[in-house]
Amino acid sequence: MWLIDQLVEQHIREAQAAGELDQLPGAGKPLILDDDSHVPPELRASYRLLKNSGYLPPELEMKREAVELDALLQSLEPDDQRYQPNLKRLTLLEMKLKQAGLSTGFLDGEYRHHVKQRFAENN
Repeated sequence: MWLIDQLVEQHIREAQAAGELDQLPGAGKPLILDDDSHVPPELRASYRLLKNSGYLPPELEMKREAVELDALLQSLEPDDQRYQPNLKRLTLLEMKLKQAGLSTGFLDGEYRHHVKQRFAENN
């Protein structure tokens, strides 16, 4: 163990013994940890740093955008002029996610019914 690690551990033990850590927010509650088991260990620190800075890997950014588009499409009527361009964008995102090997099961909105209906009409 490094000298700095030992000093930090010593300060933590002293603070705990003095009761200085008892009133911290979330004390006594389980930690909510992100599951980063799918990220290689050598990349976890950099991914966490990017995530905490508000950046997402491209696949997760596409998922986030797809969820937002899905919600938007559910709030629009099919004859709304914004519906078709957003439907096309969501369909493209879904294809990209599938190509990346990611599940698109989270997209079960009304747009899916519309896409299947249009596909059936065109074939």
